Amino acid sequence: MRRRAFSGLFLFFSIFLFLGFGFTLAQQPYKLPPKEIIEILDAPPLPLVSLDPSRQIMLLNYYQSMPSISVVSQPFYRLAGIRITPHNNSEQTLRYFTKFVLKEIKSGKEIRIDVPEEPAYSLPEWSPDGKFLAFKKYLNNGLELWVADIKTGKARKIYGPDLNAILTKGFVWSPDSQSLIVFSNPENRGPEPVAPRVPVGPDVQETSGKYASVPTFQDLLKTAFDEKLFEYYATTQLYRFNLNTGELIRIGEPGIYEFAIPSPDGRYLLVKKIKRPFSYSVPYSSFTHDIEIWEANGNLIKVMADLPAAEEVPRNGVPKGPRSFEWQPLKPATLIWVEALDEGDPEKNVPFRDKILSLSAPFTLEPVEIIKLPQRYRDIIWLGKSGQGLVSEYEWKKRWQTTYWFDTNRPGFQKKIFDLSIQDQYNDPGRPVMVQAPNGERVALQEGDFIYLGGSGSSPEGDRPFLDKLNLQTLQKTRLFRCEQGVYENFISFYGNRRDKIISTYESPTLPPNYFLVDLKGKKRTALTNFPDPAPKLTAIKKQLIKYKRDDGVELSGTLYLPTDYKPGERLPVVIWAYPMEYNDPSTAGQVRGSPYRFTIYRGPSELFFLTQGYAVLDNAQMPVIGDPKTMNDTFIPQIVANAKAAIDALDQMGIADRRRIGVGGHSYGAFMTANLLAHSDLFAAGIARSGAYNRTLTPFGFQNERRTLWEAPELYWKVSPFMYANKINEPILLIHGEADNNSGTFPIQSERLFAAIKGLGGTARLVMLPYESHSYSARESVLDVLAEMIEWFDRYVKKK
Repeated sequence: MRRRAFSGLFLFFSIFLFLGFGFTLAQQPYKLPPKEIIEILDAPPLPLVSLDPSRQIMLLNYYQSMPSISVVSQPFYRLAGIRITPHNNSEQTLRYFTKFVLKEIKSGKEIRIDVPEEPAYSLPEWSPDGKFLAFKKYLNNGLELWVADIKTGKARKIYGPDLNAILTKGFVWSPDSQSLIVFSNPENRGPEPVAPRVPVGPDVQETSGKYASVPTFQDLLKTAFDEKLFEYYATTQLYRFNLNTGELIRIGEPGIYEFAIPSPDGRYLLVKKIKRPFSYSVPYSSFTHDIEIWEANGNLIKVMADLPAAEEVPRNGVPKGPRSFEWQPLKPATLIWVEALDEGDPEKNVPFRDKILSLSAPFTLEPVEIIKLPQRYRDIIWLGKSGQGLVSEYEWKKRWQTTYWFDTNRPGFQKKIFDLSIQDQYNDPGRPVMVQAPNGERVALQEGDFIYLGGSGSSPEGDRPFLDKLNLQTLQKTRLFRCEQGVYENFISFYGNRRDKIISTYESPTLPPNYFLVDLKGKKRTALTNFPDPAPKLTAIKKQLIKYKRDDGVELSGTLYLPTDYKPGERLPVVIWAYPMEYNDPSTAGQVRGSPYRFTIYRGPSELFFLTQGYAVLDNAQMPVIGDPKTMNDTFIPQIVANAKAAIDALDQMGIADRRRIGVGGHSYGAFMTANLLAHSDLFAAGIARSGAYNRTLTPFGFQNERRTLWEAPELYWKVSPFMYANKINEPILLIHGEADNNSGTFPIQSERLFAAIKGLGGTARLVMLPYESHSYSARESVLDVLAEMIEWFDRYVKKK
């Protein structure tokens, strides 16, 4: 580790000096990894599966695994926090479905949806009655809405090519399944605005002395022309399309609508309408807006809220005023929402932070208070009995969640059901099993005082998913199902209205995940699908959960993968891949997460492809950072170094690792970790850092779960920024970044400037900037190039060391 002395003053000036560095990137053709990797990635991916509302029919959704760079590079606009593809009036989409197959569970009968097999469709959505599917078809010059009849498989276009799916998915089913609300480009929209060739003046922003410590969002509006462009593409006209008659009825006037949700009885619409002035500091979802109630024909009944842009929200807080509007699912037309009692500020000392209110049609009376919460509202899960629900609150300082059972029909009734740390996976009770009501609303399955809970079942041996039946009155549980040891089986749903039969996915290290019908009484398992192994050459990969301890006694774990030809006692080059996580206490930090008995699917630029090249891989190596949430990052560096050392010691003691040939890598916050490990230790031969942030002064209002600002904790921001210690990064580092990264905080300039710093200081680094790619990499050419770069880098600096 090289050490050089710099004065503090010089270091502060160096930030700005490096920000001004310019360098030229030589463009080169996309690289290809070894042939066996290409064959695995080009194999068809396993389809996604959804169940109809009756839970008796499966829909197999086949999709294209990786679009080409020609698709990813199609023109798009970066406006108001989203990416808009102007040629088809939709938010940028990079996963396209190619075909759909219906399968009746009882008979095994299959019906293919009658559409051409091509990468052009969205994931279908079931109608509330389960008789139809609605999906979008993407065109080169527009967007269409299609509907398929599940009895015949026949599909037809019902609207387009003027469908608009920029701020919404483009359509909403009506509760009676007889019609859909369609979001369309307005009639006579006219041509796209043209940017002025000559500026009409400067772009101006102003602040008025109020605090506005918002995160560093990407793709925001920047100019008056951006505003015009956003307004042009986001403005829609609502219509109602009748499936039986083909009639198209206009609803309301054109506007910028983020949602229009029918009431359960179909008589009203809950509408969010965005309006000017637009913000340059937050995404569209936080713009100035109205929450309105309309009649089904578009007539305005009531403005429920007129809310400003959420630019002045307290850190870790919520906006003032009403929020989180929704319909109560089993009431005809009752609106539910939340309001802060502490002005949204978590630092204020108040007995209650939030209250939940309701208002029923015709919306003329005063709202009714349902419940007050001592901590911040998190969510409501409505139960199958009308009026009953489970509401969860969250205490951000302790990372603690409490869930209450309440009943709108019994004012004042409130019973605590769950109370635990959100990080305590071993005691996680699971989530309520959801079903679809006849009106399309999703509610928790409830039978008398009983509900059902499904969970991951984390344990010291790994995840063992379960299904429980919970008595809400006594809080006693009955276990109905638990995954066997040595495999991974996950509860998906009950079969139809049966409670003695479930649908599950079943897999093992050698068996790909498939769907089964399981008889809980007889333990009989019947296969519903027979998806093949997409990479049979790698089935013999050896996989195991390993446990080890940090020097301070904190228990850690990771999943160790060994090549198919590994011989016991052979010491291999090793790749350690990790992502830091924050915890309040060591007991939850050391809990095992995941399962060593899951089937391994090799997709995208996965670090597991190193297994094909003779490396061992320690994947998801635990990297806990433990302490008080306000100050835990003060010890971020020594803790991640201790975690890494513990992993290496364990691999060495097992006789697997050659300590001289260990590389480290990570994506996003894992990249931040990687650069810091190279800067502050000599444990690794080289590193790979993908899409990371390395100069925390560029994310001054917090990063990850850090709650202090740069001005409150300048020493911390300096200390955890590997950019400030570029002079100490004396191991080779490969930096990879998407040129169009849209993740908050990980601007591409982060990788560019770290590379410039290392280059200027005489270090060894390589910078790969991927054209048109975002925070994750999508194009086939990009994925293959990233894998080729990663393997070449570690072959050069790790394997051959």
